[in-house]
Amino acid sequence: MSIYLDFEEPIQAIEEQIEKTKEIGQSTEVDMSDKIQELELKLKNKTKEIFTNLTPWQRVQLSRHPERPYTLAYINAITESNFIELHGDRNVKDDKAMVGGFGLLDGRSVMFIGQQKGVNTKMRQYRNFGMPNPEGYRKALRLMKLAEKFNKPVVTFIDTPGAFPGLEAEERGQGEAIARNIYEMMRLKVPVICIIIGEGASGGALGIGVGDKVVMLENTWYSVISPESCSSILWRSWEFKEKAADALKLTSKDMSKNKLVDDVIKEPIDGAHRSPKLIFDRVKKNIKKYLQELDKIPAEERIEQRIEKFNKMGVWK
Repeated sequence: MSIYLDFEEPIQAIEEQIEKTKEIGQSTEVDMSDKIQELELKLKNKTKEIFTNLTPWQRVQLSRHPERPYTLAYINAITESNFIELHGDRNVKDDKAMVGGFGLLDGRSVMFIGQQKGVNTKMRQYRNFGMPNPEGYRKALRLMKLAEKFNKPVVTFIDTPGAFPGLEAEERGQGEAIARNIYEMMRLKVPVICIIIGEGASGGALGIGVGDKVVMLENTWYSVISPESCSSILWRSWEFKEKAADALKLTSKDMSKNKLVDDVIKEPIDGAHRSPKLIFDRVKKNIKKYLQELDKIPAEERIEQRIEKFNKMGVWK
């Protein structure tokens, strides 16, 4: 059974009408095809009306939709299940919130890395809700360096509410691990593509978010802080999260306008959670396109362009 967000309720009502009409047609053996076609057209129009006028807060809600595809779903779809996951940071342990390994992209070996959220309560706890510890970022860096050693491109999938904020994470150097990743990713000699597929929050996202191409899916967000946390700091309450979402300019449209991301991948009209195969195909197509562009640029020039791009951010004249 599908899960509907509050603003999707009109869509839910029409879909339930369609199901009931089909049931009536089957039980009474009356031809209801005209009525069903009419309702399907109504559904299409209502879906287009809702999803073309989404507020920033509604896009935040969509980015967190429990049925939205997560990192491993993208990797398995893109590599057609020939993905080999690699584990551990060779120091503390294997962080389950960060996954990575080699996979074939139409015959080409690529290092895929990303934060993984769980698909149910048990898996969410196992994956720490997609919030990596320092060893997760150190594992990611180890895999990036491995890719560089064998001259393989790196693709990262960003989907995290932030790096894990626990005491033990701070004791093991959370800030240093993220800063080290940012520094090292700037200088990687291989092409690096970063794709925000859900939530892109704070340093947790930036720890695997420095690349030649930084791309967002249409219904995702990327910001230094979540709307709820921003609201609680400024207004001492979560009630102003919608106002905070507007002010933070965190949507793909805002980020593209402010030249903080290089591209936006359009989602299916009803969102990635409703048409996962379509979004997998679009993401795969775009990764291949970006790699073709980046392969033409010499490594040293690519690094210079990467550093220059990030140096420009936040500077006004």
